[in-house]
Amino acid sequence: MEAYVSLTVNNNVGYVEFFHPNRNSMPSDILSKLEQKIKEAGQNENVKVIVLKSGGDRTFCAGASFNEVIAIDNEEKGMQFFSGFANVINAMRKCPKLIIGRVQGKTVGGGVGLAAATDYCLATKYASIRLSELSIGIGPFVIEPAVSRKIGKIAMSQMSIDAETFYDSEFAKEKGLYADVFETTEALDDAVKTLAEKVAGYNPEALAEMKKVMWKGTEDWDKLLIERAKISGRLVLSEFTKNTLKRFR
Repeated sequence: MEAYVSLTVNNNVGYVEFFHPNRNSMPSDILSKLEQKIKEAGQNENVKVIVLKSGGDRTFCAGASFNEVIAIDNEEKGMQFFSGFANVINAMRKCPKLIIGRVQGKTVGGGVGLAAATDYCLATKYASIRLSELSIGIGPFVIEPAVSRKIGKIAMSQMSIDAETFYDSEFAKEKGLYADVFETTEALDDAVKTLAEKVAGYNPEALAEMKKVMWKGTEDWDKLLIERAKISGRLVLSEFTKNTLKRFR
């Protein structure tokens, strides 16, 4: 199957879905399309609440596309690539609609950032999480504000330092990333649909005001996340990172 990002609307719920055949990894074009679809859903009068999901039945998101990361050969290109994640997170943050995350499987790096940037996130028991960036010589700099905001600085630091370990869905639930965890994808989808359609029936003005309250204190993220992208864009050129990434060719 080819990569895609789509928006479908059903019962006033906007389902934004992304897919990439390489475990839902995120190259620049998919990140850009995802940013635009979130903005589109946010401005669609028929959408009262958004569900963010990925295609396939296994990995939710494998994070950055290693194929594209390996090809980065200067700091400007590096900054531009990692800004893709910054732009998606900021689009989610500034979206006037509440965003419900639907995480059906493992999620790594930038994928954890996407889950953390949702306003409410549901998952299956298979949805373990990992922040692997330090193990390849960079760090979760762009997504750190979103992850720390959701699970706390201590848990974020633990995951960042223990960069090769998957933390299970119960850990993610205990720390606040997931509101609830389900045994099967079918049970997850039922719960997501029920919740989203219920929330879609609430006062839209109240929902918009609640979104502002929930994200208060993040107004500097437009600048902050781009500054973080510059750090990653510089580190990805390091000899350590280049040598490590060769293993993924």
